[in-house]
Amino acid sequence: MAFTDHEIAEAHEAVRTQSDSDNLYKLGLIYSTGQELDLVQAHMWFNLAASRGSEAAKECRRELADQMSRDLIAEAQKRAREWLSVKHH
Repeated sequence: MAFTDHEIAEAHEAVRTQSDSDNLYKLGLIYSTGQELDLVQAHMWFNLAASRGSEAAKECRRELADQMSRDLIAEAQKRAREWLSVKHH
């Protein structure tokens, strides 16, 4: 699944204005597939979406965690906590 630069920018803007589980989940998809591959970022976004009730994000987060080291998972969780404390309560 590939996302265009425009779709990626739209997803980031959507999260800035409305951080609901669907928008957070979409960012997880963007960073877990295709040209923007970044498992730490993907895990972070899936974690945030899961915390807002997304069952799909919980499954994706679990699948990603199976591919990641403990250190990478810890970094993703740290980034999620920082994002919550700084940007969206």
